[in-house]
Order: sequence, then structure tokens, then C-alpha cells
Amino acid sequence: MTSFLEWFEQLKKITTKEQLYTFLFKLPKGGDLHNHLDGSMSPEWWFKAATDQTMNGGKKFFTRTQNLNCQDNNEPFLAYKNLREPSYNQLSDCVKSEYEPISTLNEEHKRNWLSSLKLDTPDKGCDEFFECIFPRLLDLRQDLELLTESLVENMRQLGDEGVRYLETIMNPFRFQDVNGNLINSETVASHFRQRLSQPDALATGVTVRFQLFVMRFAPDAEQQIEDAYAFVAAHRDLWVGVNLVGREDNEQGQPLRFLNTFRKLRRTYSGIQLSIHAGESAEPNSYVRDTLLLGATRIGHGINLISDPETMLLMRNSKYLVEINLISNRLLGYVPDLSLHPFPEYLRIGIPVCLNTDDRGIWDSNMTDEYYTAVRLFNLSWNEIVQLGHNSLEYSFVESEVKAKLLADYQVDIAKFEQKYLAEDWVEKLEDVKPVSSGYAEKNFGINF
Repeated sequence: MTSFLEWFEQLKKITTKEQLYTFLFKLPKGGDLHNHLDGSMSPEWWFKAATDQTMNGGKKFFTRTQNLNCQDNNEPFLAYKNLREPSYNQLSDCVKSEYEPISTLNEEHKRNWLSSLKLDTPDKGCDEFFECIFPRLLDLRQDLELLTESLVENMRQLGDEGVRYLETIMNPFRFQDVNGNLINSETVASHFRQRLSQPDALATGVTVRFQLFVMRFAPDAEQQIEDAYAFVAAHRDLWVGVNLVGREDNEQGQPLRFLNTFRKLRRTYSGIQLSIHAGESAEPNSYVRDTLLLGATRIGHGINLISDPETMLLMRNSKYLVEINLISNRLLGYVPDLSLHPFPEYLRIGIPVCLNTDDRGIWDSNMTDEYYTAVRLFNLSWNEIVQLGHNSLEYSFVESEVKAKLLADYQVDIAKFEQKYLAEDWVEKLEDVKPVSSGYAEKNFGINF
């Protein structure tokens, strides 16, 4: 009898691209361990959230549509920067006149607004992402109700793709109320906890945990890390780790800056897990190794690990995992030609890896796109695909009893999947699947469902 491993090798040869995409859409995928909550939703979702008052609680949002060179404004002009009403009300009359309500945008401005929140043209890359898109989203990201609803929608979309665990990166210290005042982090935690207990969130079938992020180049990053540790230690039911994020080419964000801080905190706290962005660069450096020295057990991106053979040897068959983000690495320009990505080298020499979505709303992509890219470019075997899903759960920071159940359920789901599609009528069964393709899939794979 043909094994599923053998059958999958044939399937890759005989399927259309649409059939393979559908197959991978339905595939049980384990978890998404590298996911920025505020970068996960599409511009279309943000537009609806900002303009549908039944969805946003009656709030009003404004966006910058023209430059009148107001002399009292010291900040650089950023088109389509979005503001909540409290922020808008603090502007001078001149600067206010550069803005208009998002709900009143004409069709041209709406198209430009949507485009301003994604990397949809070749001229957009790393600088656009860090210096323009996230500043544009700032006030939207600071709205507690909107970000909470984005989490549930993120869960629903990932759940439809076969993801069962989401470990998303979020900072509870940055939310503001309707008057522009910071919301107490305890209130934030209670709000997320309550929202995750609602029937629609539970119906997604996705278990959620949070990492608390710190901007690595912030002047007070050391104090922020201490605050993060204290918060995670007091909220271990949902918060499971700490992450350092931000551009590594900023000299203030180099890993060893924080070595003494993490060592100090380990004298007080136990069991605080670290997943840290490192090696998100094509240039060789020691940042991955330095990040392991900080105490991290997971590396976000790890592109330039390939240029550090000693650290590669250290990570082979180890307790360290590299969180791979293929589409992110391409669109931000770190690996323009994904066929040259080090992912298959890591995978096939025994460095634990998994696939993730990173800021998929800005890429206009999904988890299936990551798997489709990997299968098409690197000819993944069935065992490798299953191992990727297993790793995404095995190396998660979720509490051990929940992890054990997720792993057991994953094995059951994989077995059922194999049984269903190792059949003569597999084509008919695929036709019953209703995949949702992304803008990235349409543009790069020619797939549109």
C-alpha cells in the first residue's frame, strides 16, 4: 500500500497550483509563533474598523490627505497618518485642515489610504515598513477595542487555515482611552481575557498566548524589559514570554546592550521565556549568538545565522528554534530571491524551524502562502511539513499541559488528514474545500479564489 509520504511526492507532480494551494490551505498547521498582532490585519479590515461606528464604539478617526506646510508642525509630513479624535483635537487649526475623517474619503483617497498600509509595490521595502506604515497605524493600534477585535478576527482567519495555536506579540502598556489617557495594564489584561472567553473567540478553535514586546532601541528599553518581566510574571495565564523587536541596524538595539539587564532579572524571576528578533539582516554579524547569550530559546528570523557556522553547529538538534518568515524576508528586502533563503539548510541539517506569518496584514498574505512558498521552492517532503507543524507547538511557550494537548490533537488531525486524502477520490474531496487566497497569492502565484 502506498504511504502518504510516497503519495505526497506524486501529488506535487500532478496537482495544479490551485489544487496544491487548496491542499495546503486545509492542512493542519500547528501554530503561528511569530505574529505581530498590530501588523496582522489587512488595510481593508482597518478601514472598516475606523469607519464602522457599530464596530469601533462610535469613535471617529482622521487621516492626513494633504500637506499645507503648516509652520507650527515640527514633525515630517507623513501622508495618510491616522489619528484618533483626542490626538486630532490637540492639533493647530492649520494642521487640522490637512486631515479629514477616514469615513469621508473619496475613492481616490481611499485607494491610496489602503495602499499606504501595505507593501504592494516594488519601491516599498524596509524603510517604508518601519518608518511609514507603523507610524501611520500608531493611533489605530493604541485603541484597545479595535486591537482586541483584530485578535479575534486574526484567530478566525488562522483557524480557517488549520492553525490551532497563536502566540502573538503585543504590549499592554500602550493603549489609550477615548480621552487619550493611558489605560491601566490590569484593565487591558482583563479586557483581553474577557474577550477571549466569548463564544465567537472560542469557536475559532485557536488557543492564544501573548508575548510582551519591547522596542530594542528605546532609550529606556532596560526599564521596559524590567516592567515586561514583572507583568508577564503576574499574568502567566495569558502572557508567556518577552520579545525584543525593532530594526537591528539601529546601533542602540544591539543584543549585548541588554545582557546585564536579563542577568539581573534572572536573579528574581524564573520561567520567563525569551523569543527575540535576531539575524534579520543579510549582513554577517554575531547577533544570533549574542541573543542566545541573553537567554533566548527562539530566534525571530535568523537569516544571517547562515554566516555564523559555530552558532549553526550549536543550534543543530538543539532546544533552540528559528522562527522562519519567508514572505516578510522577501518583501523587506533581506532575501529578495527566496530560492536563496537559508530556511532549507537549517531544516535539513537539523536546526529546528517553523513557518510564521509575521506582519501578514501588511504583506497581504496568510499562513498558506508561507507553506505554498516553501513547498514550491524547496520541494518539502511530507515528513518535513509535519515536522514544521510539530515544531511550532513543541517550541511554543504555552504551559506544558496545554502544549501536550495541542501536540496530541495535532497528531490526530494529521492522521485524519492523511486518511482523508490518501484516497482515489482526493480530487473530489479537495473540491469541497473553500480556500481563501490572499492578495500576495494572486500577485505572486497567480492564484485567486
